[in-house]
Amino acid sequence: MSDIKKEVLDMLNRALELEHAARIQYLAHAEAVHGLGAEPIIARLKEIAADELKHEGAFRNLIGAYLGGNPSMSLAETHKARELKGILEVNLKGEKEAVDFYQQIYQKVMDNKKAFPYALETLEHQLRHVIIEEEEHITELAVLLQD
Repeated sequence: MSDIKKEVLDMLNRALELEHAARIQYLAHAEAVHGLGAEPIIARLKEIAADELKHEGAFRNLIGAYLGGNPSMSLAETHKARELKGILEVNLKGEKEAVDFYQQIYQKVMDNKKAFPYALETLEHQLRHVIIEEEEHITELAVLLQD
């Protein structure tokens, strides 16, 4: 296995661990939201958790099926919050960090296209798709914080 392929596999496994943690964190935070107007926020946090589950599946598939690696079963660090503002802030920070990291993976793949024969377009497409959805989460969380 080439060094670049190993590096991308390691990065994708880190991304998978981030998605595992994000899903668990969103679900836990959804249970902590209470009060007037809580229902739509709870519903959206659970929807974002479902998006994170899809991202886990995409990363797992890229790691295993496309690159022949072993998907991680570990979990990145999670962050507790009890009040709505803290919940939104901690998740917004996490989404931004994820996008920054996923863009690094994307750039690594695009800078080393020849290292990924028969997987390049799928890698490129899946990474872009996850980044786009994470950017949507950033926008939604930022809008909620403006209230």
